[in-house]
Formats: sequence, C-alpha cells, structure tokens
Amino acid sequence: MKPFIVCEHVDFGYENQDAVMDLSMEIHPGDYLCIVGSNGSGKSTLIKGLLGLLTPTAGSLAVAEELQRGGIGYLPQQTAAQRDFPASVYEVVLSGTLSRRGNRPFYSRAEKELARQSMERMGILNLKNRCYRELSGGQQQRVLIARALCATEQMLILDEPVTGLDPSAIQEFYGLIRELNQRDHITIVMVSHDIRNAVSQANKILHMQQRALFFGTAADYVESMAGREFLGGRS
Repeated sequence: MKPFIVCEHVDFGYENQDAVMDLSMEIHPGDYLCIVGSNGSGKSTLIKGLLGLLTPTAGSLAVAEELQRGGIGYLPQQTAAQRDFPASVYEVVLSGTLSRRGNRPFYSRAEKELARQSMERMGILNLKNRCYRELSGGQQQRVLIARALCATEQMLILDEPVTGLDPSAIQEFYGLIRELNQRDHITIVMVSHDIRNAVSQANKILHMQQRALFFGTAADYVESMAGREFLGGRS
C-alpha cells in the first residue's frame, strides 16, 4: 500500500531559520504515529508542514492524491479562549463540513446528516444542543473529534490533545483514538508530551530535536538510545 505522506530530507522553517531539518519519514494508511520531543524541537512546525500551511525550504514533501482529495482532520491544541467558545455542540461539529460546503451559503442535508452521524459515533448526540463551553474537557475533545471526522475519514492530526484533561478523561480519550485507528482504520498522527502513553498506544514514534533522533516502531524506540534517555527521565 502506497504511503499517504513521504518526507525526503525536508526542512521547514520561518524567516530563513529552519525549525525542522533533514527529515525523512513515511506515514502509511492505518499508522498511529506519535511525535515526541522537548519544547522547541520542531514538532508544531512539522505539523504545519504536514497540513500544507508551510512549504518546505528544502527537500520534498509528497502527499497522496486520495489524501489531498479527502483532506486531513486537525485538532489543534486548545487555548482558554477556544474552550470558552459560545456555540452549541451541533454548531461546532457542523463547522467541520465547511471544506465540503465550498461557496454555498447554507449547509446541505447531507452535511447535516454527516454531523449527526459523527456526534452519534462519538457518543455525544445527546449533547447536541448543549453549549460547548459548558462541557467537561473530555466531552469537548469528543466534540472536536466529531468535527474533524466531518472533514475526513482518512487521517487525523492531533496536537497535544490530552493537555488539561484529568487522568480518567485521558485514558478515555486514548481508548477512543485507538478504536478509530484499529476499527475504522483512520490514520492517526499525534503530537504528545505524554511519552509513556504515546509509546504504549502508537505503533510508530518520531522523536524530534529539529532533526529526527528516531523514527520507527514503538517497540524499537523503547530499546533505542533516544528512547531510553527520554523515557528514563520520567517516572
């Protein structure tokens, strides 16, 4: 099966300063890739590059045609202002179909049905009329996943999705993502500081420090020099 994304010696950066350098990797359909590394290691810059928001300053980035057509669902790291967004759950989820709507002024019946199905899939249909800002952190993440699923059925990119969640909500979230990956075969790319859960959940790890210190299976990462050093400093 052809890869969704291929990076070959890619650099990404801003204003003549590269934050990601000489990165080579592939993301295949069905992968569950966790991107780890310390602050300032280039993780967020790489995500922007994968989303097409940055053009490589060197090397090549190839995105499969079906992924270009189907799009990528993106869950950015939430700010306090975003958590306090005064819209209904239904409105937030439905906004995920905007890329499908094009220049039409109204949502179609099919788009509204897709939003309903996504809410049902995430177990939040009963919350559709609730205000988003009144929900718990775990419920908000379910809403955002439902929104992303309205944009794509192929790949989700998540940026620090468990920040601010309590321990039980974190485990519930990981179970939900694992189910989407294993049952629905949705490719997952997740940036995470939650390294131990990342290693236990993902099948591939990319450890960034501007360059790739490691790219490979989670099992190999645990035995690698980068993995032993990074994991060893955490209880």
